[in-house]
This record gives sequence, C-alpha cells and structure tokens, in this order.
Amino acid sequence: MSEQQQTPADERRAPRPAGRHVVIVGAGMAGVQTAVALREQGFTGPVTLVGAEPHQPYDRPPLSKAVLLGKAEDSAFDVDFEALDVDLRLGVEVTRLRAADREVDTEAGPVPYDTLVVATGAHPLTLPGSEGVPGVHLLRTLDDAARLKPVLESRHDIVVVGAGWIGAEFATAARQAGCAVTVVEAADRPLAGALPAEVTAPMGAWYAESGAELRLHARVEHVEEGRVVLTADSTDFGATGAPRELPADAVVVGIGARPATGWLEDSGVALDPSGALVADDRLRTSLPDVYAVGDCASFPSARYGERLLVHHWDNALQGPRTVAADILGAAVAPYDPVPYFWSEQFGRFVQYAGHHAAADTLLWRGDPADEAWSVLWLREDALVALLAVGRPRDLAQGRKLIEQAAPLDPARAADPSVPLKAAVR
Repeated sequence: MSEQQQTPADERRAPRPAGRHVVIVGAGMAGVQTAVALREQGFTGPVTLVGAEPHQPYDRPPLSKAVLLGKAEDSAFDVDFEALDVDLRLGVEVTRLRAADREVDTEAGPVPYDTLVVATGAHPLTLPGSEGVPGVHLLRTLDDAARLKPVLESRHDIVVVGAGWIGAEFATAARQAGCAVTVVEAADRPLAGALPAEVTAPMGAWYAESGAELRLHARVEHVEEGRVVLTADSTDFGATGAPRELPADAVVVGIGARPATGWLEDSGVALDPSGALVADDRLRTSLPDVYAVGDCASFPSARYGERLLVHHWDNALQGPRTVAADILGAAVAPYDPVPYFWSEQFGRFVQYAGHHAAADTLLWRGDPADEAWSVLWLREDALVALLAVGRPRDLAQGRKLIEQAAPLDPARAADPSVPLKAAVR
C-alpha cells in the first residue's frame, strides 16, 4: 500500500454530517489554526480544542526574542475563540487515545470525538543527567521564557548547550541583555544537523562578533549547580588545553526536539522511527478519522521524493487548511508545501526555503564575509532550496521558483546583482 493510499480515501472523501464533533489535541499554532480554518471553511459542528498548558494559546517564535527580553508580556494569538464557538479547554493533559471507542482520555475525564486532529507539537530533548539540577533550562514554553527572563536581567554567566537554531537565538538574546555566553557544541560547526559544512562555516564567526564564545567538538560530561563539565576529549576549535569546567549561573539546553506522541504509543496509530505520526498527503493518519498536523507529523512529499518531518512555524500554519478541507469533504490538493523557516540571530535575518538533501549543485550569491548573501541548491538546474542571509528578496523570489520547479541559468543565478526571477531560462 502506498503512503498516499494508507487510509480509505473513498470513505474519507464523502461529505461529513455538519454535526460531527471535531476534537483538536494541542493548542499551539497547528491546533489553533485548525480550529480557525474549520470555521473559515464553513464547518458548523462542535469543535473542542484541548491544550495542556493553562495559558491562552500563544505563538512560540517570540519566546526567544521579544518575550525573553521583556519587550512583550506574552504572544497570545489574536483569536476570539468564543466568537468562533470553539470549546477551549486549557490546562488539560491528554493521556491516551482509544480509537475503537473514539475517545481521548484526559486528566479531566474522557472526551469523545467523531474526528480527531492531533496537533501536539514536539518536546525539547533534555540533557541526560541534568534533570532536577538547579539552573538548567529549556526554552519551549511561555513558562520556560518566564523562568529565563530574570536570568538575563541579572546578567549571569550562561552556558548554552547546542549551536542549533534555538541555541543561536538564545545566545543572541543573552548577549543583548549583557550576559557572558559560552555555547558548547558537540559537532565541528554550528547548525551541523541542518546545513552542510561549507554553508555553516561563516556562521561560526557570528558568535565571536557578538561577544559569545563558541566551543566546538565540546561534549558535556555532566552538569552541576554552577558549572558545566566537558568530556576529557572535548577541544576548542580542534585545539587542546581549553578548560573542561565552565562556570554557569544558568544552563540552557537546545539540542533538538522529538514529536510529542508518547501518549499515542498504545493506540494502534502508525508512528515513524522519530516518533512522528505517519500522515498521508491529506494529513490523515493510519486510523479512521484521525488527522495529524504540525511538528508531530511527517508527510510524503512528491516534490522531494521523500517523507518530510518539518519542525517549523510555517508548516503548522499551512497544514491546518488541508486538514480542515478534508474534514469537510472538500476537494483538496495533496499537501506538499515548500518548507520555510526563519531565524533572527546575531543581528542577521536568516531565511531558508525548500529541502536541499537531493541537490546536485550548490551556488553562492554574494560573499559570506559580507552582511548579506545567499546560497542556492539546484537539482538538474531547478532550484530546490535556498538560504538567504539579509536578502529577503532572494527568499521571496526563490520560494516561488521552487514551487514552479523552474530551470535556472546557473551563471546568472550565482550573480547577486541579477534578480533570481531573471535567472529563469
């Protein structure tokens, strides 16, 4: 059975009765936008949105920026749930799915559904052995940001574990607040799991420019209150003699995330090795009338010829429209977006679109020593991915060209003075 045919499509395409009860588990961007999209597309039946956190549903990207720096109290969505007639249940943890009974169990009792949408997002990975150690923080929730605000205000010595997107954004905010920051990364470069070495190489210099220290090839042996101890074989840019013990009034861990699907392990729903729900190209799971959207779900991409798991905001914004349309029995195109995300770090606006894994050519547009430059990935001369640093026009035009699979003239595409759209053959 193909991925596109893993669920009974004919059964799903039939129009649904208007009174069907849709239950959405997860009140982040994906869950909230699913509720909004259902109403916008004309669904009139009951909608229940269940969220584990007690706070009014909020957007996560500002947590590592405005909220963390005290420039905003929160980042609540501007959504009137009462006007939408959405039953909002907050502070309710969902513990189990009983698909045969069409119910989800919660701490407050079972919730029956006719259609279920799983939008539980992802949990940040913790540093082994750090649980319960005072001063160790994650940055995923509003409560996490609230705990970190006074750390920044006190201008503490901070160690960040992980030089990925979250690590870089937090280090940026901490330096803006006047903290001494050391970032330790087990790999040989920042963003090692996201981008190739030649692209991330110039990004390493951004840390020093901001006044943060970046320690590469640095693995954490253990964390104690007030310090981080590195393994004996950890080095600093390949050099020996760097200190193994780092003073740390606070430790912020940013080493990745895993789909928040533990409550589904005994439900019979298909999960992939990462723990993500296996969804088809309409975001339907292997269980009847159960959908998955956002960070907790992987989906097949015909554009890239592989299954994608996208842990970014734009995926949580776009997927709900497909889910809502399919729930309503409307005609809907296969879900196959061009992945997109952005990051604000060290005074730079970094944007990425596409998926570069299958590219056969890498092109530079501009000098990475400058403030603004881009990298293009081509496959048989068609643009498949793009990284833009301070070049938003490249991103905007490139994203459209990826969607169109338009062939480019590589020589013109590599010329930063030529608009990308003018490089189309």
